[in-house]
Amino acid sequence: MKITRIQVVVTCPGRNYVVVKVETDQAGLYGWGDATLNGRELAVASALTEHIAPLLINRDPDRIEDIWQYLYKGAYWRGGPVLMTALAGIDLALWDIKGKRAGLPVYSLLGGRTREGAMAYVHCDGADRHEVEDNIRAAQAKGFKAFRAQVGIKRWEHFSSSDLADWDATSPERWEPYAYLQELPDIFEHLRVALGSEPLLVHDVHHRLNPIQAARLAKSLEAYELVFLEDPIHPEHVESLRLLRQHSTIPVGLGELLTNRWQFLPLLSEQLIDFVRCDIAHIGGITETRKIAILAETYNAQVALHGAPDTAPIAHAANIHLDLAIPNFGAQEMCSFPEEAADVFHTGISVKDGYLNVTDAPGLGVEVDETAAARFPYQAGYLPTMRRADASVHDW
Repeated sequence: MKITRIQVVVTCPGRNYVVVKVETDQAGLYGWGDATLNGRELAVASALTEHIAPLLINRDPDRIEDIWQYLYKGAYWRGGPVLMTALAGIDLALWDIKGKRAGLPVYSLLGGRTREGAMAYVHCDGADRHEVEDNIRAAQAKGFKAFRAQVGIKRWEHFSSSDLADWDATSPERWEPYAYLQELPDIFEHLRVALGSEPLLVHDVHHRLNPIQAARLAKSLEAYELVFLEDPIHPEHVESLRLLRQHSTIPVGLGELLTNRWQFLPLLSEQLIDFVRCDIAHIGGITETRKIAILAETYNAQVALHGAPDTAPIAHAANIHLDLAIPNFGAQEMCSFPEEAADVFHTGISVKDGYLNVTDAPGLGVEVDETAAARFPYQAGYLPTMRRADASVHDW
């Protein structure tokens, strides 16, 4: 069996996605992968079309590990979000092919089910604590048990949108750490008083704090028993996480900005994080994510894969296949896609009583309607810009 063609499809059914179709010389046997990198979609598409695809023609698609190593090491200039996202697109497509060839879902090829479903946590954002409470109650009524609670905190003066419009191509958001640190513990106290101890709560800091601010926040939130505090600081400085650990026992989830397993090694070996939060579409696909999950298991850490809507449904299906197979699964971030995406992506993903699942369809169980995809051409877009009250740029 040989790879005969690699097609890169860039489509925008509500938002931009980059998907990869790997075709073989066996009639009707192909695989779909996800290579979406939000705001830099065309860079990944170019890497695939111009650099990676020509290397794979006539190679055996069954040799997933060998192809992964070849693409990772063969470029000499390794890693980074663009190349690892491109590699993930190929990797997911090859696993899709392997499953279809075997007539088995990918989770079966990874060792089979270790659970009947993957517990999801849903976004329950709100403009204030009361709206977040209402959104959690609505999600509970649908059977969900775990919730990400995010609240808009606007107690500060800031430049007007018109002031900033001349500076940014995207609509800027405003944020100040001092009001955030003061108000967030009160918000979680309100949620616990209103909702009790049963809801499983997560909060995403989005890397916006410096180390001592993150330590202060973690300490102040301990009483509210979060499942984990997500991305309290940037992951590059291990020393910063050591500082946080010295001040708090709150569980930490981190990793969506990391692009290889070696970056996770000190975080796990020193037990500085409790939940691995890597993105399967940005870290090299199933092949690399599975290795990170095994590494995490060695250090008693759980896996809570990134599942934001900035990757296509193909990656979300891959998340669930891995979630079902690994023993140290913790929770799966769940999001909704634009309505138009259902015209392009046909998935077997289901949710029941707060648990995500896939069908027993061979491969990843996702098909792409190429005709529908062509109706939604690429639209240039970027992530929002975060600015402080004085209009200086801050981490989004």
